[in-house]
Amino acid sequence: MLTSEENDLLCRVENDAPMGQLMRRHWVPVCMSEEVAEPDGAPVRLRILGREYVAFRDSDGRLGVLDGHCPHRGALLALGRNEDCGLRCLYHGWKIDVEGTVQEMASEPPESALKTKVKHEAFPVEESGGFVWAYLGPRDAMPAFEPPPFAADKSAQVSILKIKIPCNWAQIQEGQIDSAHSSSLHYSDMKPARVGGAEADDKSWYRPSTDKSPKLQIERTPYGFHYAAIRRPIKNAATHNYIRVTEYLAPFVSLIPPNNIYNVASVNVPVDDTTTMFYFIAWGNPETCTPTDEWRRFCHAVPGVDLNPDWSPIRTLDNNFLQDRDAMRGDDSFTGIPGIPNQDIAMWVGMGPIVDRSKDILGASDMAIVEFRRLMVDAAKVMAETGEAFGVGATLQGVQSYQEVIPKEVDWRTKVARESQAAE
Repeated sequence: MLTSEENDLLCRVENDAPMGQLMRRHWVPVCMSEEVAEPDGAPVRLRILGREYVAFRDSDGRLGVLDGHCPHRGALLALGRNEDCGLRCLYHGWKIDVEGTVQEMASEPPESALKTKVKHEAFPVEESGGFVWAYLGPRDAMPAFEPPPFAADKSAQVSILKIKIPCNWAQIQEGQIDSAHSSSLHYSDMKPARVGGAEADDKSWYRPSTDKSPKLQIERTPYGFHYAAIRRPIKNAATHNYIRVTEYLAPFVSLIPPNNIYNVASVNVPVDDTTTMFYFIAWGNPETCTPTDEWRRFCHAVPGVDLNPDWSPIRTLDNNFLQDRDAMRGDDSFTGIPGIPNQDIAMWVGMGPIVDRSKDILGASDMAIVEFRRLMVDAAKVMAETGEAFGVGATLQGVQSYQEVIPKEVDWRTKVARESQAAE
């Protein structure tokens, strides 16, 4: 359980909240590359950590992330014209380039020197792993950009779905590092099977265990923590364990145990205190990894079908997430909600915009949740007291999630270390 004050430290990200300040000192994935793929295409309105930004790709293909309001009178730049290597505000025609230089002031007389005195706020930008990343913190604290683990190999297929979720980032993040819930909530999609390890096809994921009560072991890392969920396997249960190791890369990224054809990751970026952009990622060998369109269909997160134009889902709390009670009467659907992310979203949103953690009743399967809360509440306190942001500068090279059926005498920590070294 957390006190109300601790819960605020964990959840609040707007204005001067310590958690938001911590996040700003990391490189933030602000949108998908596909949203700004076209030079002179439509600008993308962004709201991140309670503040307005705009992203665009200019005529020469350069990416820009700017403060979202025109420096003149505060109009939204995302409504502007993207033309001639600049973003032109509709209100009075001021045009600003990717570096924040005001190139033109149509409303000012030609002899005016005002544009030489105005510099709009622009942010450092990198493109990697299908995302546009921006550094939104103080420039003197900016770390070097390091590609995320799902983009360490530039030839890898990275398939991303995006959903705007009306709840706080922390309850989503807790769901991403909670291995125990998958055996119940996702039972119809993560089916027990007599397989050698986690497998997948275009219909379901399969895992070699019927055990719904994993034993957890946790190890803190410089970038967050990882933990093993240890289950009885279907085969060789007397001599082997089924191990699923999840990695939490503070503050945004989780690496979820893979299957035989692709790896899985998630990224959670707070829009504000009560809204989050959730990205769910399949990535890996382009010969086996599911393409983006197929990934979105598999997860029932197809824009224009399952999602509105602003990436919000058509399944909401008001319509009970379009839950099909008839489907629940048989063996085909435990939840009556199609798609692994949609099942999670129903749980997260149903908790309320910000869950009250003072009322939790936690058990042995919640060890990773306890670790996450302890880690990030302490990190917020340190941020408030010293300005030091947890995880900044920690190398992510070789970090990866892991799953395997292994002999009981083998320590999963040793296996993870070996697998990570092999991936470097």
